[in-house]
Amino acid sequence: MNTQIGNKWSEGIDPKQFRDGMTKNQDAFAGWYDNFAWPDEELREFFESLNHRDDLRCAILAADWCGDVVRNVPVVLRAMETAGIPTRILIMEEHLDLMDQHLTLGGRSIPVVFIVDTGGVILGKWGPRPQYVQEPMVEFKRDNPDREAPDYQDNLKAARQEIMRRYGEGTGYQTLVLQELRDLLSRV
Repeated sequence: MNTQIGNKWSEGIDPKQFRDGMTKNQDAFAGWYDNFAWPDEELREFFESLNHRDDLRCAILAADWCGDVVRNVPVVLRAMETAGIPTRILIMEEHLDLMDQHLTLGGRSIPVVFIVDTGGVILGKWGPRPQYVQEPMVEFKRDNPDREAPDYQDNLKAARQEIMRRYGEGTGYQTLVLQELRDLLSRV
């Protein structure tokens, strides 16, 4: 794994540019962003406590067509805003070199959230979805290595349905994202 993103952070766009430039899922993205609420005071205070750090940056590989980006990036943005961590978004299709260095289970899965220092060294990364929500895909990939198997597509569909079930209808999953980001930032 490449341990830095170098100048990629500066090549990113700010979150408002990303949101304004979305051609797909803009309303859903805005909905998750606008409906965000801190699940508890302790999590909010942790992110607020990072405001004194001027050595951290956040770069997010994303695309507007991806459901996981639409659900998870608004949570990441809210957390980074509260933490005072400058954030840039890298459109996946424009940064395939970086994407291909950070595959998930052998595939291009987004978002990938990088916490980097001011020189672009990767201190930690998160994505594409909370571990609990990701488990069905991990199991699917493990149990279905043959893409040509007759039941591959049915099993993939079942895994995706379970992922959606685990996300749920409301914003409850956002707590998982915040907890995992807190754990990541606690280590850097």
